Amino acid sequence: MKIVLASNNPGKLVELQAMFAPLGVALITQGSLGIPEAEEPFHTFIENALAKARHAAQHSGLPAVADDAGLCVDAFGGLPGVQTAFYATQFGYPKSDANNVRALLEQMQSIDNRRAAMVSTLVAVRSPQDPEPLVAVGRVVGEIARAPMGSNGFGFDPVMFIPEFGQTFAQLPVAVKNAHSHRGRAAQAMVALMRERWL
Repeated sequence: MKIVLASNNPGKLVELQAMFAPLGVALITQGSLGIPEAEEPFHTFIENALAKARHAAQHSGLPAVADDAGLCVDAFGGLPGVQTAFYATQFGYPKSDANNVRALLEQMQSIDNRRAAMVSTLVAVRSPQDPEPLVAVGRVVGEIARAPMGSNGFGFDPVMFIPEFGQTFAQLPVAVKNAHSHRGRAAQAMVALMRERWL
């Protein structure tokens, strides 16, 4: 079974391919099929993920899965949330993971409440009009470190300190991170849902 991943993010593809491997499904990126990225006009992860999944299914004729994920910082009322990928741009930096981390550390310099959550919402549809999309949410609570640590992962992984491991996501071995990350938790739940409902 082929499923279109409604993302062109190479980090997401590698992570999700490994997590979906037990199902025996092939994940292919929408970009490899010439499908443009969907609009993401909504303010919640679930609405954006559903829009992306329906868009990919519409253009490919295949089942699709989409992930909308982000960093929710307590001190910022849950922001940047769905705008996580573009966080740095509001402070005049070009869009990049490194600039996002830099902007976040600058904005949090004098803030003592470092609590934050990484959230991943996965949505899968069998067709563009699927009335029963599968929805899986993964969430990991940690703290924003004062400086980046580690070289594994991407996004905010170098500053997302996880107290239960005593390390940032970027310091953890990839297999450990994948098993315990927000995306890992969402993918495990999605794999179970697909087994139960689709296969």
